[in-house]
Amino acid sequence: MTDQPEIRRFEVELVEEAPPVPKAPPPGEQPRQRDYLDGFLTERAPVAQALEGESLKDQVIAALRDIFDPEIPVNIYDLGLIYGVDIDEGHVTVTMTLTTPHCPVAESMPGEVELRVMAVPGVATCDVNLVWDPPWNPANMSDEARLELGML
Repeated sequence: MTDQPEIRRFEVELVEEAPPVPKAPPPGEQPRQRDYLDGFLTERAPVAQALEGESLKDQVIAALRDIFDPEIPVNIYDLGLIYGVDIDEGHVTVTMTLTTPHCPVAESMPGEVELRVMAVPGVATCDVNLVWDPPWNPANMSDEARLELGML
């Protein structure tokens, strides 16, 4: 017996012409199914609607309060995950942490924070700094968060 690999054989069929590809129906004959994302990009986020009489920082904080931790039914601002919001001529810098470095949303949460803050009118750019020092602890939570979680 030899150590040569087994030769696999196959057949090739030569054709002169392929069957025609079915064409889409002419406009008006068959209604197009509604796209489930229709209007998704044209609608403005609830936070993006200008809040009259509020400062830009208050609007950014309102945007952060719309982001909820997926495991805890409290927004990230009241959980105490936001350590700072600094604004300098339309540039916002958010310093934040997560409940643990092994948090399942460690990769996606900073991106979501950036997107939500960028949706606020008057924000030109946004940087999100994810820090681990000081570490988060339950003492960082607001009274509203503690009440929501039954800790008061």
